[in-house]
Amino acid sequence: MDYSEVIEFVKKTTSENIRPNQYPFRNCYEHTMRVYRWAIRLQAKLGGDLDVIVLAALLHDIGWEQDRPDNEVSAEVAVEYLDSIGVSPELIVKVGEIIMMCPDKDTDKDISLECRIVMDADLLDEFGAVSIMRDCMTTAVEDEASYKRAYYKIKDFYRQNKPLIRCCKTETARAEYNRRIQMIESYIYQLEKEIF
Repeated sequence: MDYSEVIEFVKKTTSENIRPNQYPFRNCYEHTMRVYRWAIRLQAKLGGDLDVIVLAALLHDIGWEQDRPDNEVSAEVAVEYLDSIGVSPELIVKVGEIIMMCPDKDTDKDISLECRIVMDADLLDEFGAVSIMRDCMTTAVEDEASYKRAYYKIKDFYRQNKPLIRCCKTETARAEYNRRIQMIESYIYQLEKEIF
């Protein structure tokens, strides 16, 4: 399957479904592309149906409405779009189910390998070097920006998200998440030495 058409649809649709966001550097399309790349990396190591994984990763955040859960809206948009381009009903059902499950990172349900990979790819995008950069950029556009404020934001985000390693559905993602824990701990330690 040629994914370039789907990627163009995602780019166009996410630019039209603009979510309220106080930070101009937060971009749903860029997040989606990072999740897509992580999903491909995980699939290369773990297997699973590449079409299901890629389509679910690309379409998992496609929809937004003010008073509805993102996953419901995204699943509806994805199903309608995939049907319009002639994707098989079986594939559409699998992709829609993954999109519906994606936010439930704490689930203990028996889920497919494809669903575990997409959930892990989404989780990995939220924690690591990108989260440090996001916290620094967020602090920079707020009142009274300083290195110390960025430090506290990074440290607080780290404390809140370190335990989410329990949500990794595959050993491969868990190992990557653990590397990121170590990297962030090292970064925080070095930052403390330099600014305090």
